[in-house]
Amino acid sequence: MKAVGILGGTFDPIHIGHLITAQKVLELRNLEKIIFIPCNISPHKTEEKFSSAEHRLNMLSLALDEIPYFDYSDIELKRSGISYMIDTLKELKKDSPLLELIIGYDNIEKFYTWKNPDEILSDANLIVMKRKVEKEIEVKDKYYNSAIFVETPFVDIKATDIRNRVNNNLPIDFLVTPEVKNYIYENNLYKS
Repeated sequence: MKAVGILGGTFDPIHIGHLITAQKVLELRNLEKIIFIPCNISPHKTEEKFSSAEHRLNMLSLALDEIPYFDYSDIELKRSGISYMIDTLKELKKDSPLLELIIGYDNIEKFYTWKNPDEILSDANLIVMKRKVEKEIEVKDKYYNSAIFVETPFVDIKATDIRNRVNNNLPIDFLVTPEVKNYIYENNLYKS
């Protein structure tokens, strides 16, 4: 039985960088699939405002529906309040006993601040995406030492930049899928 990858985030919007790095992790880890999970409220971004759950889910659907090894779930959006990965993993383990939680290299340094990090490690392998250009972390704690690092391509695309480009009437071709681009414009997203 192959493991299922879990990739959380705001996905506002999901972009090509997410797809390229997720596909690389899927191949390197020989996963059955990767489930993209948009958070309701990120514990580390409680002050930020995001597009509605409906818009973010619709964009995930448009970007992922034709890719058989990618899926998405509204598990965190259905819960009110702050989204904690430990709660999500507990729920997902009922259907998929082998889970791999995929995080970015910037998150491993502050993983100790996550809710119940030790419990997360007992429920899932911790997979950290690392790019060659990233600076080594100085202090390597037990979470760093428990993680499995996979080298992913450097794709310098940020959702913040996409939102700013839309707001400033700049093109977003090649940053998101054509379907997501059309959805953003049709629904007048990211305009102040």
